[in-house]
Amino acid sequence: MSGAAAAPTILLVDPNVASALALAGLLQQHGIGAKLAASGTDALASLDLVGAKVVLTALDLPDMKGTDLLAVIGERWPGVPVVMLAPAAATPAALSALRAGAADFVQLPVDPEELRFVVAKALTAVERLAELPPPPPSSEHAGMLGDSPAMRQVFATLERAAQGVATVLVRGESGTGKELIARAIHEQSPRKNEPFVKIDCASLPENLLESELFGYERGAFTGAVARKPGRAELADRGTLFLDEIGELTLPLQAKLLRLLQDRQLERLGGTKTISVDLRVVAATHRDLDGMVEGGQFRQDLFYRLNVIPIWLPPLRARRDDIQALAQHFCLAAAAANGRTGVRLGPDAIRVLRAQKWPGNVRQLQNFIERLVVLNPSSVLGEEDVKAELSRQVSFATQPGTMVGSSMRSLPTPTDGFDEPEPVTTRAEVNTSQVMPLEQSLRVAEKVALERALKHAKQNRSLAARLLGLSRSTLYIKLREHDLL
Repeated sequence: MSGAAAAPTILLVDPNVASALALAGLLQQHGIGAKLAASGTDALASLDLVGAKVVLTALDLPDMKGTDLLAVIGERWPGVPVVMLAPAAATPAALSALRAGAADFVQLPVDPEELRFVVAKALTAVERLAELPPPPPSSEHAGMLGDSPAMRQVFATLERAAQGVATVLVRGESGTGKELIARAIHEQSPRKNEPFVKIDCASLPENLLESELFGYERGAFTGAVARKPGRAELADRGTLFLDEIGELTLPLQAKLLRLLQDRQLERLGGTKTISVDLRVVAATHRDLDGMVEGGQFRQDLFYRLNVIPIWLPPLRARRDDIQALAQHFCLAAAAANGRTGVRLGPDAIRVLRAQKWPGNVRQLQNFIERLVVLNPSSVLGEEDVKAELSRQVSFATQPGTMVGSSMRSLPTPTDGFDEPEPVTTRAEVNTSQVMPLEQSLRVAEKVALERALKHAKQNRSLAARLLGLSRSTLYIKLREHDLL
């Protein structure tokens, strides 16, 4: 790393100075910089000061347990993977840490190849996932707010589904709160005291995803110097959440099918069949029905996943919920930024309800937080909202958004909060040529991606934020349109 202010790649937390220096030396051989901390307190201070991409920590620290440090990092820096360093005798404790949210563990004494593999895997996940900044404190369940007819139906289905063991498939556009629904199913189920284990099928390449899902035996591949259980195994007696299930390759779909049918799996490189008792909840924003027709998704797997379907409506289909959501986000953002008494006025709510919000609840949340941070007023009104909207770049990223609709031209909503008429100004789309709707939407989506990249000067993280997408979803769409 260059520059004193740059965040170190690895924060290595180990009270044993000699072993810490040795591990730092091994990482340095692969061009990975490390900053050392001798205690949990030192580690937290270092994260506050300079941050880190990945944390490696011993299980036993002088002032706290490694699992306690894991919990604090999970709350304050949820995007930073934590890898546990554990002696062979402490493997059960390391597995408990995995269930509690650790990214992985490395056995002591360290095998250099295993260390390189585990760290590279964690860094790959960080690079590919690169989610938007975490939401403000206390807004975790904000996506579950709503009293519109559409959301009442979702809640009713959720409550009935939670009491059983049938597989649930949560579907909806990006930003609608699919993970919140999955967690709610787990927390309202008889398995609520057992593990909730998530794996994001879009955040890792196929070879790493398979090892993460099913685990591996020693010697299964280079770097596999010890047996590791997979996420499915760690979810035994609990819930396995498969996010972005539509990104699985066909070979992995076949292996997942066996897990769903028989609740059995085999680790990579292994021959022993392992039985697991788990509840599976999957989620996707992809059109699985169309993927089945196109041969990209197995029909038998689709039927196994789609036992209980839950469709999450886009925000534009539940405008009655915007006021409750916006006020909730406003209070949360104000509290997170040390402000009190900040609220949205009725005129501001009217403008917010008139927007289409192609990025759904996530986009609304980010917008409100930005509005609160950048405006000193205690009552945020119509002009504050319009001024912030005028600084935004609008892109059509999902079905239901209009190509070229501009958030700069804001008509005054009627008392019934009708949608504003879109202003179509896109010269890039040939309006004289009639195309099938699906093809037109793909053209519009590609145009939006190209405009975002151009506006962001090819900075993909910024482009993802402009489009209201996570970076992993942006990469998926760029691959779909051959823009990578």
